[in-house]
Amino acid sequence: MIVSLNWLKDYVSIDAEEADPDRLAHMLTMAGLEVEAMTRRYDYLSTVVVGRVTAVAPHPDADRLRITTVDCGDRELRVVCGAPNLSSGMKAPLALCGTMLPSGIKVKKSSIRGVESEGMLCSEAELGLGPDGSGLMAMSPDTRPGVPVSEALGIEDTIFDIGLTPNRPDCLSLMGIAREIAAALDAPLQYPPSDLPAGSGDIDDYTSVTINAPDLCPRYTALLLTDIKVGPSPFWLADRLSSVGLKPINNIVDITNYIMMETGQPLHAFDFDRLAENRIIVRTAGEKATFTTLDGKTRELAPETLMICDGEKPVAVAGVIGGENSEIENKTTRVLIESAYFDPTSIRRTAKLLGISTDASYRFERGVDPYGCVRALDRAARLMSEIGGGKIVNKRIDEHPGPVPIRKIRLSVDRANKYIGIDLNREKMISLLESVEFSTALSGGDAIDVTIPSFRVDVSRPEDLTEEIARLWGYDRIETTFPEITTGEAPPDRPMMRLRDRARDILAGFGFYEAISYSFIAENAVEKLRIAEKDPRRNMVKILNPISEDLSVMRTTLIPGLLESMRTNISHAEYNLKLFETGKTFFNTPGEELPIESEMAAGLLSGNRCNAAWHTRPEPVDFFDLKGILESLFSGLGIKNITFIRPDPVECSYTSPIKTAVIHASNNVIGSMGELDANVMKNFDIRQSAFVFELFLDKLMQIVPDEVNFTPIPKFPAVSRDITMIVAQDLAAGEILERVRYLKQELVEDVFLLDVYSGEPIQKDKKSVSIRIIYRSFEKTLKDGEINRLHTTLSGRLVSHFNASLPGE
Repeated sequence: MIVSLNWLKDYVSIDAEEADPDRLAHMLTMAGLEVEAMTRRYDYLSTVVVGRVTAVAPHPDADRLRITTVDCGDRELRVVCGAPNLSSGMKAPLALCGTMLPSGIKVKKSSIRGVESEGMLCSEAELGLGPDGSGLMAMSPDTRPGVPVSEALGIEDTIFDIGLTPNRPDCLSLMGIAREIAAALDAPLQYPPSDLPAGSGDIDDYTSVTINAPDLCPRYTALLLTDIKVGPSPFWLADRLSSVGLKPINNIVDITNYIMMETGQPLHAFDFDRLAENRIIVRTAGEKATFTTLDGKTRELAPETLMICDGEKPVAVAGVIGGENSEIENKTTRVLIESAYFDPTSIRRTAKLLGISTDASYRFERGVDPYGCVRALDRAARLMSEIGGGKIVNKRIDEHPGPVPIRKIRLSVDRANKYIGIDLNREKMISLLESVEFSTALSGGDAIDVTIPSFRVDVSRPEDLTEEIARLWGYDRIETTFPEITTGEAPPDRPMMRLRDRARDILAGFGFYEAISYSFIAENAVEKLRIAEKDPRRNMVKILNPISEDLSVMRTTLIPGLLESMRTNISHAEYNLKLFETGKTFFNTPGEELPIESEMAAGLLSGNRCNAAWHTRPEPVDFFDLKGILESLFSGLGIKNITFIRPDPVECSYTSPIKTAVIHASNNVIGSMGELDANVMKNFDIRQSAFVFELFLDKLMQIVPDEVNFTPIPKFPAVSRDITMIVAQDLAAGEILERVRYLKQELVEDVFLLDVYSGEPIQKDKKSVSIRIIYRSFEKTLKDGEINRLHTTLSGRLVSHFNASLPGE
């Protein structure tokens, strides 16, 4: 909300000390209206001073130009000027070199017809201070040369840019901001005059308003003026609009904008003679309707769009924008003014569908004062009568099919004080509320019955009134207090909770979504997973009174829950899935009263690596995608020496034997991963492959380091060497990597797999495996000869250990 300080002074008396912009900005911010920026409107006049013309001489090369000598206080300047009212001894504004005028002209030293000019004597139009551009602006003879023009004229103005929250539409007006300042200064709010001059005739003889959608338009008021003369606005009106960033158009349209900024009530002016049948109908658009708006664009309308229509056609989109077919023109003589209250939700929906945001829709969709329509209407009609010479037709139309009820709230003084942390008596709270036009009455005990003003659409409960009191009292005046905390034992350390949180964060970083499912599963879930008869996961705890057959036993694995989530997502056309869950599993133990509980984490990966787009091709996820994610998870947890080992096929119950790995850490099994078997997916009625993992968090917690060891950045470069071996087809590449690590060569920093190849010309029971070994010394730069000898020795040991051969042998 852009606000002019000078304009605010029309509604609230602010003395010189109180008018300090910094003080007002702090005051408004502390009242909940944050001032985001302040600018001096006439800052460009800082280099425009009062100049006294001491001499005038004719220009040698131009009849209409004259050469003047101008006293600007500390020196005299030569200025070439062609103003007809120029005379020796007069005082006029002098723009010094470097001044940027409102028109965009920058004053600089220049040669005019061969004579150097060191400034510019200005008219009021050139300075943006009035409409007269026919001659120099004559300053008072009493002004002193060299004084800034803004100081001499007393036209300083500050523009506030106020960031309003959506719940304060009452402050989307100068009156609303002035009301807040008046309350803070304990000064009266001065309402502008809105009483109407005497009119003639009867509006019922000219027009009528019919509301066919009373739920969307609870109130519609209108006034008619005749003998209007459309023309440019007077300077004061155009200047007021310019000060808040609005462009003047003509006197009639400018008055509607002026009233909107003044009161917060958007208005619309129709050319009455362009309304078919000279009447207004408020209705929805209906099917397949289009409308050409003021900006010249033809727009398709939703059937529920609220429209303002004449006897034949739509003439405006209610609360959003007018139409070309009824706008004010220079030849307009009769004007119908609309002032209405529209349903905020309807206006918000319409503006969004049409892609239009106007000053009017911005206010209507947040909620205007339903009882402020008449005051704004009368104020606009009064100004149009004064400025446009119009004659008001007696009476106004006020269709009000859905009056908004006046809200009353009972406030407890004691409770309000406790909420805020202050100690105000009832009289002070009443004074604060009445300062912003809430009506109050004493009630029993310490209560206050508060009647909410209609312009405060945001206040609906006692807590809102409590917030008002805190705001009006001043947030900076509320004493800072701290809750009483009794000393006691430090909370116990919960490593499992910390482990779960860290695992969640890492998996979420890989794009996984956390699933939360019941701790109960169907009893036949283990059958669907084809879990072996002697597997501990068949030792399920039965529920005595299950919710349903699908939730009849406690889960011994998290996989069924993830598969149900997968099936639900696929039914909603979500095929690319990354899901995980952490939680407890429960194992029945004969003879024990309670089951054994085990903390687990499980995840599921399915679909394509990324969604289809112009720059990517759909590629399905595979075993190594999930393996890489788990390696990164363990790295993030600080767990080292992780190996993935292919299990015996008989140990693979619900995963494919050729795409399954048991995860080891320091020779301890901490989980497993693999591709779900096709028959298992069929059992769960899922027609899409998926990869899953399960981790034993209880075991992980024992190997997660409590501290992170710092390793300095190496000073010397690394050197890499590759080795390719022909090995047995059933040899896991991971075993080769583990062997390199097991040998613990001092200079070996890292080792990883480069390539695996099977096929011609390699024998059918063999495959080619290529690995890369990284060598580095922390003490020196390694030389090729040294590395080659070490690499040859290490390669030989690997070939010997795995009974391998080198290519070409």
